[in-house]
Amino acid sequence: MDYINNLLFGIYPYIALSVFVLGSIVRYDRDQYTWKTGSSQLLESKQLRKGSIPFHIGVIAILLGHFVGLLTPSAVWHVLGITPEVKQVAAMAIGGIFGLICLYGIIILLNRRLNNERVRANSSSMDNAILILLLVQLLLGLISIFVSMGHLDGTEMLLLMSWAQNIVILNGSIAADSIAGVNIIFKLHVFLGMTLILLFPFSRLVHVWSVPVKYLKRNYQVVRTKG
Repeated sequence: MDYINNLLFGIYPYIALSVFVLGSIVRYDRDQYTWKTGSSQLLESKQLRKGSIPFHIGVIAILLGHFVGLLTPSAVWHVLGITPEVKQVAAMAIGGIFGLICLYGIIILLNRRLNNERVRANSSSMDNAILILLLVQLLLGLISIFVSMGHLDGTEMLLLMSWAQNIVILNGSIAADSIAGVNIIFKLHVFLGMTLILLFPFSRLVHVWSVPVKYLKRNYQVVRTKG
């Protein structure tokens, strides 16, 4: 069991991150034509708009929350006067709100992709797989809130923080030991998160790298009607 735990949570994260970085570089260099969202808006726009906005709002908030919550050292929270108990309750509340917003959006998008004949015909297996995996990952995250209610002292949250921070500083074995005793729901959530990172370069998720920031400073287009 120690070997499996070390493989999944001490070694696999580095495999996933390596594929994430190198795969993205190689795809951009050799296959730029596929570097796009593959939008199906022309095939159906009403459900896309209805689901896409809450999905992206939820995803962005959740990712930022995970990034700040997991990678900010405990000493910083201590200086700010935020105890593990308070941090955990805040994470549960904020994560729950944005998780439900994201869930609402992804259910609409998945239903659209699977049940709209035109959209389904233009969807790849990877498109469908990524949406399903994101849904499962989101459900695991929401379930973890109920698991956390059983221990509001923040102990498991601190262990997850230790895992993430040790992965960043290349202490894979210590990271694996940190996460060994946490609830299986958290382990599944972490493993599936790493798997999504692994699949990132092979999916349309690569469009995340191409956020059109330049649009913020671009001059407005002036459109005039005839006459």
